[in-house]
Amino acid sequence: MEFSIKNGSPEKQRSACVVVGVFESRKLTLPAELLDKAAGGAISDVMRRGDMDGKSGTTLLLHNVPGALCDRVLLVGLGKEKDFREKEFGQAIRAAVKMLNETGAFDASIFLTELAVRKRDVAWRIRQAIIAARDATYRFDQFKSKKDEIRRPLRKLMFSVERRNELAPAEEALIQGQAIAEGMALAKDLGNLPPNVCNPAYLASRAQTLAGELGLQCEILDRADMEKLGMNALLAVSNGTRQPPQLIVLGYQGARANEKPLVLVGKGITFDSGGISLKPGADMDEMKYDMCGAASVLGALVAAALMKLPLNLKVIIPAAENMPDGNATRPGDIVASLSGQTIEILNTDAEGRLILCDALSYAERFNPDTVIDVATLTGACVIALGSVASGLYANRDGLARDLLEAGDAAHDRAWHMPLWDDYQEQLKSPFADMTNSGGRPAGSVTAACFLSRFARKFAWAHLDIAGTAWKSGVDKGATGRPVPLLAHYLLQRAGKL
Repeated sequence: MEFSIKNGSPEKQRSACVVVGVFESRKLTLPAELLDKAAGGAISDVMRRGDMDGKSGTTLLLHNVPGALCDRVLLVGLGKEKDFREKEFGQAIRAAVKMLNETGAFDASIFLTELAVRKRDVAWRIRQAIIAARDATYRFDQFKSKKDEIRRPLRKLMFSVERRNELAPAEEALIQGQAIAEGMALAKDLGNLPPNVCNPAYLASRAQTLAGELGLQCEILDRADMEKLGMNALLAVSNGTRQPPQLIVLGYQGARANEKPLVLVGKGITFDSGGISLKPGADMDEMKYDMCGAASVLGALVAAALMKLPLNLKVIIPAAENMPDGNATRPGDIVASLSGQTIEILNTDAEGRLILCDALSYAERFNPDTVIDVATLTGACVIALGSVASGLYANRDGLARDLLEAGDAAHDRAWHMPLWDDYQEQLKSPFADMTNSGGRPAGSVTAACFLSRFARKFAWAHLDIAGTAWKSGVDKGATGRPVPLLAHYLLQRAGKL
């Protein structure tokens, strides 16, 4: 889809459709008032008749509106004016674009981006509008023999700004929004792929392709490389599968070579059966999403590269499949990690932390400024936070604040969880340095405490995205989160926000 920015009046737009907003209680926004005035009160008449109540997310398509140069006018409900916030703004954009995509309109001029959103500037509105528009038109139908037909898909969207001096920041935000949306689309595509396609080797291949397209550095470590290094925690997870593990390392250089990189580590379990600690059969198909951490750090890397951010970035993806067979790791096995610390494996379904701990140790060789790992790590985080917020842990309070602010700016929120030493007691083992499971109490916290033991040499944060990376039910699929949070954090670090 092609996006553009313009400053103009709605009644003068020669497009297939002009989109304006209306609040509840029949209150028109300023662009809607201008159209209404040109139309001799035709829009006010529609509101008075009750054809449109202005409730959030509702739409009404009008044809042949007098005084307007466009073919159609789309009214979008915004809800109560006093309650109009980030969520309602996103709902309005999604509702508008979804309706436009069904009308056969080739292009549209959207005046919703002129709306005031409390504490948000025009750049925020443009970024979020593009992300929402791309999200509304996202489809994953490559495995369907009969595609969902759209008679004439929407191709061009123009977003309006109220004042001419807003054009420059809006144009910059347009580039940022497109880059973030592109990263989200990649993350969703990877997450939605079936596990018989998206295995560790496939992830490695996609990484190499991205490296070629975006001019990135790329290195792939295979089983022999990992054995030589002593990455036995990661290798233990892949013992029960025929799919060979991969350690994927990508690099983006946007700053001086001697500038310390930011490192993103993404959990890449392409299918998680639980191993010998087998999961229940119900909903096990959703365990293809256990690589959404890997997908999201790839998406964030793509966004950073497309935005040409002036920073250095490394992405590390430990990729493996967790399956049960005669060679599979058993509960009770003890392995030595890359760090030299030994781990008693009590539960083979607590495998994500095993691959991440070796990846965190591997990150040390890059002398990182900051390391952030992203993982669909625990069901306990879903119980704690649901699908609204990702769980955030950090060994530096300043880093936690920066990530919380980035999540707030992206409307991709996280919640700061405790990482107190008291919880470390649950990881004690009589036979090894630690266990890989602290039991059910505070399960998300003890998983983060486990990872913290491998991140003592650098500033580190952990995002548990088990509740936010995908949605279940009839609209099942990957969400692309937390690509927006990560991208906004990188924008902050690059001084672009």
